[in-house]
Amino acid sequence: QVQLVESGGGLVQAGDSLRLSCAASGRTLSIYGMGWFRQSPGKEREFVAARRTDYITYYSDSVKGRFTISGDNAKNTVYLEMNSLKPEDTAVYYCAARSTRLYGWNDPSKYDYWGQGTQVTVSS
Repeated sequence: QVQLVESGGGLVQAGDSLRLSCAASGRTLSIYGMGWFRQSPGKEREFVAARRTDYITYYSDSVKGRFTISGDNAKNTVYLEMNSLKPEDTAVYYCAARSTRLYGWNDPSKYDYWGQGTQVTVSS
């Protein structure tokens, strides 16, 4: 099994920046990619960004150009740098990992492991 722990959430103002971190432990050799999803009250879980172990990245249209996903395969760690934050970015952000490398990088059902989530609140 794989365990994921997120950190870096908090309360910021619109226009500020924040960096989230996610560290994986356990059977990390089974991980072929990691991603970030978010969920706010009354809404479905939403794809944010993903990174494959071959360095290919994907972003949702709502964050493209503002957020950057990066990572260190050797350290089993992924980061999400969030810039120009907006109130609509407010959500619980979840780190996820998958044991398959093809297709559906924006589909939460393709991911096998999930962290506990970290709250990001952006005030206006």
